[in-house]
Amino acid sequence: MHFNQLEAFVQVVKLRSFSRAAEEIYLSQPTISSHISSLEKELGIKLIIRSTKEVYPSWAGKILFSYATEILNMRDKAVMALKNCSGDVRGTLDIAASTVPSQYLLPELLPHISREYPNLFYSIKQYDSREVVSHVLNMDAEIGIVGTALERSKCIYEPFTEDRLVVVTPNTPKYRALGEVFPLEQLCQEPFLMREYGSGTRKEMEDALSRLGVNPKALHTVAQMDSTETIKQAVAKGLGISILSRLAAEDYSKFGMLLQFDLNTPGLVRKFYFVYHRDRPLSPSAEAFICFARQFYQDKAAQAE
Repeated sequence: MHFNQLEAFVQVVKLRSFSRAAEEIYLSQPTISSHISSLEKELGIKLIIRSTKEVYPSWAGKILFSYATEILNMRDKAVMALKNCSGDVRGTLDIAASTVPSQYLLPELLPHISREYPNLFYSIKQYDSREVVSHVLNMDAEIGIVGTALERSKCIYEPFTEDRLVVVTPNTPKYRALGEVFPLEQLCQEPFLMREYGSGTRKEMEDALSRLGVNPKALHTVAQMDSTETIKQAVAKGLGISILSRLAAEDYSKFGMLLQFDLNTPGLVRKFYFVYHRDRPLSPSAEAFICFARQFYQDKAAQAE
């Protein structure tokens, strides 16, 4: 029984597909099939059931999947522990980031950290916040960056910067007449554009509005969208209003494509977090990245005061 066989088996079970498993671990589909066949032959039992419509583990396959996942996780922990001994900041750092961190925080941060650590390569994938946490738990990403802390006992959340949620509206005389503060009571009277379930922005917005006594279900929601950029475009074109991170709204606001307003309350501040697996030692690259980012945003906040 070899690691490459177990990796192939675990990916096939997780993805319920030989072809998708092959893509995930950069092998050919025949190689995946060969690894599974060899594993079944060695153990003398059927592990994967293949029908015309789906692929799924046998009863024995379900048992092996649990142990195989644990074996691979232990291997990764051993590798990371040994890397920590070297202290060398190089190689590839796998990062899963939600929308706002991916589109607005990382592009600002990476040029600075790349000058400090030129031998570090970044593999960054964007998901919603729930998916980011899932990828960290599955050890597909070493670091996650999210705009909300979800309840997962095996995850550590470390806040490193914050932003404010703002109301964004079309740039029309009706909204320009409001001044700088959007009336809280007017929120439920306007057509509202909502982020999708799983979005950190949506969760933080709903939590903040609830604290302010506004039921998020009372909003006149006319559309749900899975992209901050799409919402900004739709607001700019006049479809409705929304609540977004100030970071995300800043560019459209600067060029007059939409207006942004505070709600006159301290309740709309949101934090951004690094999230990583409680049982997985961070590599020197990950520790260096987190340390640099923490100091970068501390310095930035101090300069803004």
